[in-house]
Amino acid sequence: MRAFFEGIDYLFVHILFAPLDFFRALELKNWWTANIITWIFIIICCAATWYWIKQLKVFKANNDDNQDTTAHSFLS
Repeated sequence: MRAFFEGIDYLFVHILFAPLDFFRALELKNWWTANIITWIFIIICCAATWYWIKQLKVFKANNDDNQDTTAHSFLS
């Protein structure tokens, strides 16, 4: 059973987290490059938020947006 957990340890520490060790060492040289993963996620979240707001405007323009407070039976 111990070998099983050591295998999990090896998988995560030496294989899956190896790229993060690279970024940790890179942070001492250039902070902006080391945080590239964070910047990518920020860009993805901004794009998703923009798309969501755009879709809300489309539904509101078509009057498909039901903002009646009695839209659900538990609110009436």
